[in-house]
Amino acid sequence: MNLADYNRIHFIGIGGISMSSLAEILAHEGKTVSGSDMKASPLTQHLEESGIKVCIGQKAENITPDMELIVYTAAVSADNPEFIAAKASGAKVIDRAELVGTLMLTYKYPISVAGTHGKTTTSSILTEIFLEAGTDPTISLGGVLNTIGGNFRIGKNDYFVVETCEYRDSFLKFNPHSAVILNVDKDHTDYFKDLDHIYRSFNTFAKRLPEGGTLVINSDIKDVERVTDGVKAKIVTYGTKGDWTAENISFNAAGFGRYTACYKGEKQAEIALSIPGLHNVYNSLAAFAIAKVYGLKTEDIVKGIDNYKGVDRRFQHKGEFNGVVVVDDYAHHPTEIAATINSARSGSAKTLWIVFQPHTYTRTHDLLDEFAQALSKSDKVVVLDIYAAREKDTGLVHSKDLVEKINALGGAEAFYQPSFEAAEEFLKNSCQSGDILITMGAGDVFKLGESLVK
Repeated sequence: MNLADYNRIHFIGIGGISMSSLAEILAHEGKTVSGSDMKASPLTQHLEESGIKVCIGQKAENITPDMELIVYTAAVSADNPEFIAAKASGAKVIDRAELVGTLMLTYKYPISVAGTHGKTTTSSILTEIFLEAGTDPTISLGGVLNTIGGNFRIGKNDYFVVETCEYRDSFLKFNPHSAVILNVDKDHTDYFKDLDHIYRSFNTFAKRLPEGGTLVINSDIKDVERVTDGVKAKIVTYGTKGDWTAENISFNAAGFGRYTACYKGEKQAEIALSIPGLHNVYNSLAAFAIAKVYGLKTEDIVKGIDNYKGVDRRFQHKGEFNGVVVVDDYAHHPTEIAATINSARSGSAKTLWIVFQPHTYTRTHDLLDEFAQALSKSDKVVVLDIYAAREKDTGLVHSKDLVEKINALGGAEAFYQPSFEAAEEFLKNSCQSGDILITMGAGDVFKLGESLVK
């Protein structure tokens, strides 16, 4: 497919963080862009202010005869009336992943950042590095980075940094020159049958890299050779072992890491982070390694890492109420939750509160024991109702099941709250000055923390 052949492009689900950035990139290239979403949001408002027509509500009549290319997000169901009308319209209909893959082909060095966790942080650090190096990159992130004023940036046609999601094998339609694979973990169980299925998908993705490209991969991935088997591209490893390692790791009182970046045992640079946690030591090391693939200067890489102060919804300080520090974090998988709790533990909080909003019924059901184990490492846990996202409640699992599991472990004390209002009142009466409270999840739980701060 050649994007030059299409001028009127419509997005079904344009309010998504990735879809909105793609819409703006194409609008910037002179395309006539429109879209729809189920509900209004700051992103849809921004798109409209940018001159892009957005319909709220997904209806068949949103599809018009003049549309030449229609792009839909993976969250759109087969019985969506607008999607059905699109299929019958005569326009070319593709999913978001195919559009990204096609767009990648218009750049000299498209770079994918993949993995179950840490993609947004690592992509954002890499963005800071490429900006510091003066490469004028094009960027597509899964979070809002203040440095670029949003989740995307339009630059020249050399470097294109793309946060790359594995859900529904969407990344198998991407065409990167090089890629980072941060980790491989069980997730998206509404699509992937098991962990073996996930490993096969990451291996297929890695084998898409050309011979002249490079795969930077975490050597600490269990059975990492299952991912690298048959890969034509050059393989560079990082982690506690491998080509790139982080030596002399230490943390300050805020939990921010410091370390020596080494390549094959030779010191390359001293790194000081402005974000907490051991996991972010290795996220930044991965960014360092891929930047070196493209010959960027060490001093630019170090300064770029130093410039990174975090993105929205990644251990983001929101404010305080009654002396309680409120942080928001996007963690919605047990591994991510454990990493966030470990980061918070490096501070001096009196009591660590987690307000957790589970994300999707299938993930909650299939990883229920793992969620309980991870959350039990905090002190107090408030569990809200499950955020359905793309799913419907079939009675498979309830948040109360998670509360029971946590309490049975004998670590943290867990409470179920049926609404944001009930949770807010409970927290106001229960939290003490000096505590830290983290709103956690991929849904809209951040609104609760913002309400408490207000």
